Amino acid sequence: MERVEAEFHDAAAKNGSLIISACGFDSIPAELGFLFHSRQWAPPSVPVSVQAYVSLESDKKIVGNFGTFESAVLGVANASELQALRRSRPRRPRPNIPGPPPPKGSLVEHDKTLGLWAIKLPSADTVVVKRTLSTVTEHPEGLPGVEESADFAEHRKNFWSSVKPAHFGVKLTSKSLLGIVQFIFTGLCIGLLGGFSFGRSLLLKFPSFFSAGWFRKSGPTEEQVSSASFKMWFVGHGYSDAARTPERGSKPDREIITRVSGPEIGYITTPIVLVQCALVLLSQRCNLPKGGVYTPGSVFGPTDIQQRLQENGLSFDLVSTRTL
Repeated sequence: MERVEAEFHDAAAKNGSLIISACGFDSIPAELGFLFHSRQWAPPSVPVSVQAYVSLESDKKIVGNFGTFESAVLGVANASELQALRRSRPRRPRPNIPGPPPPKGSLVEHDKTLGLWAIKLPSADTVVVKRTLSTVTEHPEGLPGVEESADFAEHRKNFWSSVKPAHFGVKLTSKSLLGIVQFIFTGLCIGLLGGFSFGRSLLLKFPSFFSAGWFRKSGPTEEQVSSASFKMWFVGHGYSDAARTPERGSKPDREIITRVSGPEIGYITTPIVLVQCALVLLSQRCNLPKGGVYTPGSVFGPTDIQQRLQENGLSFDLVSTRTL
């Protein structure tokens, strides 16, 4: 995705081709979930950090699609090329986030509020959300539409003025510590073997073994798909009054938790979000940017995409707000 942006953004912007990446489970729930969460911080409150916790749930055994496993393996294989690409690109502007960044924390944590064990997930979601925030930093009123109406232009400006940047990360969760051990085992296998050709051939030949049964070439059964669902919790910490952020040693005093939930992520949620993104693109082209390579949040944020998803099986909920 980043290579396409680097190589084709200027040409796409010039000829009016609009290219939007990550319009599946990666990264529509994370993008729209972050924007939804951010807008819950009514002035004068501001967030400092938002941590997303992905929970995959099912009445049956959860089995992932082989394509997802293969993508992770190939991602490790090409990690050095991605790092080289990032070093070669100009540094994009960073949003002004109040307060110090949150501590890195431990490898494995137990969130008492959610009742879940969690481990950091090196997914595309984190990078995509950060790229959206960089775009909004460059364009504080959002990306103007090619022939947008006056009403939509006003709505777009109001929408982005209500979005507040924050440090963002994603963690994969499990109700049991054993599930976290399974995630770690899979990550170690991919990380250790994905860097050379023989290791990759082993990984792709025996995905079930190297993922402790989490992935297999045949994929999940129809029963496993129909019984599966997801929840993505967004736990935000910040200040009830933005004026307090410059105070030396002041700690966040407010927590807001929101949630995006829906059906099975690969075979049901991803087609839903892909179709709705395509429908928005077709029906509201005049309100979208003329051209370029962008993240879904930066393009679809001010549209009715959230309402469309809610009408087709996904939910966006404010869970709680409390003083720390």
